[in-house]
Amino acid sequence: MARSNYLFTSESVSEGHPDKVCDRISDEIVDLFYREGPKAGIDPWAIRAACETLATTNQVVIAGETRGPAHVTKDWIAHVARMAIKDIGYEQDGFHWQNADMQVCLHPQSADIAQGVDAKQPTNAEEGAGDQGIMFGYASDDTPELMPAPILYAHKILRLISEARHSGKETVLGPDAKSQVTVRYENGRPVGVTQIVVSHQHLVEDMTSRQVRDLVEPYVRQALPKEWIDKNTVWHINPTGKFYIGGPDGDAGLTGRKIIVDTYGGAAPHGGGAFSGKDPTKVDRSAAYAARYLAKNVVAAGLAKRCTIQLSYAIGVARPLSIYADTYGTGAVDEALIENAVAQVMDLTPRGIRTHLDLNKPIYARTSAYGHFGRAPDADGGFSWEKTDLVEAIKKAI
Repeated sequence: MARSNYLFTSESVSEGHPDKVCDRISDEIVDLFYREGPKAGIDPWAIRAACETLATTNQVVIAGETRGPAHVTKDWIAHVARMAIKDIGYEQDGFHWQNADMQVCLHPQSADIAQGVDAKQPTNAEEGAGDQGIMFGYASDDTPELMPAPILYAHKILRLISEARHSGKETVLGPDAKSQVTVRYENGRPVGVTQIVVSHQHLVEDMTSRQVRDLVEPYVRQALPKEWIDKNTVWHINPTGKFYIGGPDGDAGLTGRKIIVDTYGGAAPHGGGAFSGKDPTKVDRSAAYAARYLAKNVVAAGLAKRCTIQLSYAIGVARPLSIYADTYGTGAVDEALIENAVAQVMDLTPRGIRTHLDLNKPIYARTSAYGHFGRAPDADGGFSWEKTDLVEAIKKAI
C-alpha cells in the first residue's frame, strides 16, 4: 500500500550549470540542422544529429554523428556554441564565450545505424527506432501542470532568478546555480516545504551566504505557494559559504548528465537515456516525450491521479516491443485498458511519434534547462507533448 505521509526531495540546476551548458550547446546544434536542412533542400525526415559536448576551463569539445546540410561548417557550429555560451552569460576569465577553445569533432552517421533507421520509402511508417531502450513518461495531479510538486518548484525557483539575472535586475548573480526542495506530503497531497536549498554563483567574490539569501529569497517565495513556507522551514543558501568560481571553470560539464533533473526529479522511473543533442529518430528522446504525452492525457482524463507509461524499442524495429501502464492504485480503470487505449489513439512508431508531435523542427534548445516536462506548449510546436488533446480519444477507446 502506498504511503500517504512522507517527505520527497527533488533538485534542479540552472542553464549555467556545467552539464546544462553542454546540453544547451548540443541542442542548439540539433536546431541548427533542422533550420538549415530545408534551406539546402534536405527533407527534415532525413536529418540526423547525435551531438555530445564536453566543457571545462575555457575548452569546449563537440563530438558525435550527423547527417544534414553540407553548408553547415565546423566554424559555424563553433559560432553557434559561442552564442549559446554568451546567451547563458559566461564572460569570466575561466570560461568566456569569446576566448574558449572550440573543437568540433562531428562526423557522418554510421551506415550501420542508418540502415536500421531509414525508411525504405519517404512515407514508410516502418522507419526503425534509432536505438534500443526503455522510455518512461509520468504524470501526477500534484500540480495543475500534472507534474510532481518537488521538481516543478525546484525548476521554478531557478527560472525566476534566471529571468531576473537576464533582465539586468540581479547583476551580481552568476549563471551557475542549483536548487533543491523537500516537499511534505499528507494524505498523499503536497502541503508544505520542510527544506529549501539554493546554491548560487555570485560575481562579487566576498559576498556572504546571508547576502546571497537576501537576493534569492524573494524568488523562492514567489515560486512556492505562500502557505508552504513557515517558521519551521529550514533554508540552506550557499551552505559552503562561497560560490564565486562557477560553470565549467569550476567543474567540467557533459551532455546528458542531468537526466533526473530533465524529467520527474526521481518521482518516476527513468530508462537511462539522455535527451539533449539527439534528433527525434532517437527514441530515447521522442518516445520519452510520447510517454509523457500519454501519461499526462490519462491523468487529465480523470482515469488516474498518477500514471506511468513505459515503452520499449529495439534498434531498427518500428513498433514498440511493449507498452506498460502503472497507476499506483489510483486508477479509475484497469491498467490493461489504459495500455490498449494509448496504443489505439497514437501511432507509437518513431515516424508516428514524430508526425503526431511534429518533432522535425528546431524546437530543442529551449528544452535544455528547467525540464523537458511541465512546460506550456509553444505556438511554434515546442513542448507539443504537453498538450492534453487526447483526453476524449482515450476515454472513447476505453
